Amino acid sequence: MTREWGVVALTFLLAACGRSERPAPPRADVERPPAREIAQCHADLRAEGVAFRVLPDKPTGAGCGLYGTVQLLDIGVPVTGITAMRCGNARAFAGWVRNAVAPAAYQGLGSELTRVAGMGTYACRNVVGAGRDDRRSGHATANAVDVAAFTLRDGRRVSIADDWASEDPAVRGFLRTIRRSACRRFGTVLSPDYNAAHRDHLHLEDDAARFCR
Repeated sequence: MTREWGVVALTFLLAACGRSERPAPPRADVERPPAREIAQCHADLRAEGVAFRVLPDKPTGAGCGLYGTVQLLDIGVPVTGITAMRCGNARAFAGWVRNAVAPAAYQGLGSELTRVAGMGTYACRNVVGAGRDDRRSGHATANAVDVAAFTLRDGRRVSIADDWASEDPAVRGFLRTIRRSACRRFGTVLSPDYNAAHRDHLHLEDDAARFCR
């Protein structure tokens, strides 16, 4: 009898504990990059003479949010159409424009790079052009940037949409050169060679995918 009452008492005790326990806090939907990594990225940008503004963290929806982002203010070449970017992606982008695109324009096309036209950085959405895929895009965490065109000092505008298949071998060579250089700096690089959704831009994402198309 004593044993039976002991079992009953233990059952009620466990039940009571179950009712009084607070539920575990929900897992963060989007992980913030480590503080040390962000600090190093800021230091790297300053060392390269890149002007930027640190943005506050902000959750924006399921699988979306701005964490560890910056706004690039001056990378040495004017850039339009970009907003918040994760610092690592901003660092890769600034280095790519300054140390790859600008030299390629001068060497391959004989004119200085004067402007880069972006098509956006942050957007809370899924990947596009992948059928029924419901994965979030790198843009959902501001970890990607789309680039549409480049303006040269001689007035020429080289765009992904109009010039990827240009009859001018120098123009085609310039675009292929900057894609190759992007593939060494970003984890994912998508171009018109990947699918129709990228027919008018290069998608540059700072991940570890090592996917270059």
